[in-house]
Amino acid sequence: MALRDVHIAGFAQLPNSHDLDDYDEAEMVQEITERALADAGLRREDVGFTCSGSNDYVMGRPFSFTMAIDGLGAWPPIRESHVEMDGAWAMYEAYVRLQHGDVDVALVYCFGKSSLGSVDKVHTYELDPYSLAPLQVDPHSLAAMQARMLLEQGLITEAELAHIACRARRDGNKNPNAPHSDEADADALLAQPYVREPLRAHDLPTRTDGAACIVLRVGGGGPRIRGIAHIMDQHQPGSRDLTDAVSARQALEAAGGADGVTVAELHAPYTTQVAVLKRAMGLDDEVAINPSGGAIPACTPMVAGLVRIGEAAMAVRHGAPAAIGHATSGSLLQHNLVCVLEAE
Repeated sequence: MALRDVHIAGFAQLPNSHDLDDYDEAEMVQEITERALADAGLRREDVGFTCSGSNDYVMGRPFSFTMAIDGLGAWPPIRESHVEMDGAWAMYEAYVRLQHGDVDVALVYCFGKSSLGSVDKVHTYELDPYSLAPLQVDPHSLAAMQARMLLEQGLITEAELAHIACRARRDGNKNPNAPHSDEADADALLAQPYVREPLRAHDLPTRTDGAACIVLRVGGGGPRIRGIAHIMDQHQPGSRDLTDAVSARQALEAAGGADGVTVAELHAPYTTQVAVLKRAMGLDDEVAINPSGGAIPACTPMVAGLVRIGEAAMAVRHGAPAAIGHATSGSLLQHNLVCVLEAE
């Protein structure tokens, strides 16, 4: 059976902030869903399926996603699902649901707050409960191990990492949804002390609060989903080649490949991971990497991946013939979801 053509009809996100105390879950959801539906030219009663992405550990309270549903309103009744993952995976579920043929519009939203607790500690508890989690290995230390392997194999230099950080900061400052930061040149960044050798502060993600929403529609125009795929590597980092991202390459192939792609929005929280993904996915210098700034200047848990797909859709709207939206989860690019979008 041929797949139904699904388009990204609407997209909205809250400006990423270091502390969104003014918003609770329901208020975040209410604002972004209203804006995304308006962007799509649709009403709530047009939505046939709703799916959300969040994480109770990050939010610091049980069943926080049920509180967020209040932001959708009590009427009309909805058919709803939820994933304890980044909103990109909620979008994947919604895409599959639209293939059933009985509904034509799906609403996908996600939210997260770094300011409520230690996101890094939550990531530590994702690790193997026998060999790694008891050691309290934090994400920065794992990323430093990955960086050391890249440096020792001559696949990257510290100067190149600093240039990636400068570009992310520069492009993030152009994006009204990313927190602005001071401009810096590579030499100034390289003069800073290590946080986890060989990584400095500019190599690490800036943790933020935020929310995002995407409206999917069968037909109706807008960036078309050429393909979407999720593939994962082994859970244990020691069982993988950390200088490569095999599942990212396989997911791109399964999603239709990079033909005609001129923009790639990569969910790479660390500068090293930008380099790993670009190499693994075979993206040449003609492809603009993270023109929105990416996840380094604004990394909201459970949101940054869906935002990459939304930003890729905006790139297609603004003239790109095709774009890649990528999301990751787990330690060191363990899970990779790739969505290839193309113009109508």
